[in-house]
This record gives sequence, C-alpha cells and structure tokens, in this order.
Amino acid sequence: MEETKKHKIVTVADLEEFKQDMLSAITQLLAFAKGPPVKRWVKAAEARRLIGVSPGKLQVIRDSGLLAFTKIGGNIYYDQEDLYKLFEENKVERRK
Repeated sequence: MEETKKHKIVTVADLEEFKQDMLSAITQLLAFAKGPPVKRWVKAAEARRLIGVSPGKLQVIRDSGLLAFTKIGGNIYYDQEDLYKLFEENKVERRK
C-alpha cells in the first residue's frame, strides 16, 4: 500500500488544490503574526513616556534641533522612529 502512494500521478487539479491550501494557511499565519498596527506618530506625552524625560527636557531636545516634530493645531507629534534614532545616535558604547 505504501508503494502505491509513492507512484501516484499528481494532476494539475491536485496542484491547484494544494496551492490554495498553502495560500490559505500562509494568509492565516501572516494575519496572526501581524498583530495590531503600530502607531507611527505619538503625542508629546507618549514621547516623554517612551524616552523617560520631563516636558521641559523634551522641549529642550526639540528646540535644539535634535528631534524632528510635526505641529498640527496645538498638538505636537513625534515620529517613534525618530525617538529611537535619537537614542541610537547618542549611545555611548561600553568600555571593554
């Protein structure tokens, strides 16, 4: 019986069915792994929480030109990637 399974002819219809099953499984995995979307822009309060600084310190960083921002109405928004870059660019490597 095992021998007959090895020599079975695969049809185009079999391949199409296999393809659909695989695409469905991959789509489900990607949807599960993706999770909720990450907010790109955060308000000042969230930015302060992320980098652990006071309102005054955040303003000093912004005013010095170290951190880009967008102002819409009375709200100031920061790109989270810029916040992370600020830390990476100012990271002091540990001595060995």
